[in-house]
Amino acid sequence: MASAPDGPPILRMIHGGRPLKRWRYVGLFGEQLMACAALVQVGPARQSFWALYERGERRLRQRTRLFPRRATLRLRPGLPGRHERRSRGEPGRVRLGSRGEPGRVRLRDGGVELDLQLEEEEGIQALCTHGSGLVWTRKQAGVAARGTLALDGGRARELTVRAVIDDTAGYHARHTEWWWAAGVGESSDGLAAAWNLVRGVNDPPTGSERAVWVAGQPHEAPPVSFAADLSSISCEDGSSMDFHAEAERTRRENLLIVASDYRAPFGTFSGTLPGGIPLAHGLGVCEHHRARW
Repeated sequence: MASAPDGPPILRMIHGGRPLKRWRYVGLFGEQLMACAALVQVGPARQSFWALYERGERRLRQRTRLFPRRATLRLRPGLPGRHERRSRGEPGRVRLGSRGEPGRVRLRDGGVELDLQLEEEEGIQALCTHGSGLVWTRKQAGVAARGTLALDGGRARELTVRAVIDDTAGYHARHTEWWWAAGVGESSDGLAAAWNLVRGVNDPPTGSERAVWVAGQPHEAPPVSFAADLSSISCEDGSSMDFHAEAERTRRENLLIVASDYRAPFGTFSGTLPGGIPLAHGLGVCEHHRARW
């Protein structure tokens, strides 16, 4: 995999006329439910979002919130999982790690009470150009997550799932569009598998963030392409995967200076991972995102 600094190389709010974008996203994938939670900052603007899909009930809950100005999202270079969201004006609903609690996901909102510990790993890093700026990212996939979940005031139950974690900080181009897929599963020979595949950002032929993990070991994947409807992913090595969407998170915002339009369905994967690794089963997310920022 590509070598990169142990953390974002630059953290100034503005660099080369471009605002800093940074986020931590955690996706959680299991047979009973799939979920995600994220903290996002673009320049001075902050946002959180989460979604939880109960597969048996075919029920999707989701919410997006803007933080007040006094809120801060701190990304601490070199410390996987060390992110803080603090605000004197609003109680925390999404927390993805805080002082003394690296690798923790806590969500209390919309009838959902989720508290999970993530067994974070070193992950893979990439430092890539995008437009005239640099973007750093660290990806982890197949991470064990254990804790409790309570819904609508009910009794908390034990929960064990596997996670994908995306830490990113950089100065993306004004207009950005990407296609992304991440998930977890098992190969046909019974080995744990996970993946992070992308086109549009951090995707040079080599030194990219594209990766496939087999039995916990990451390997860079060749370039990939996505069907317009996200139904399939093709790799330059001839491998291909099909994606069957079950529930879709979508959002469109146009705030004049900043705009975002995305769809991100949860679902199942089948086929062959890059590297010619047949999947026995797979769970995860696909995304198509257009942004002006």
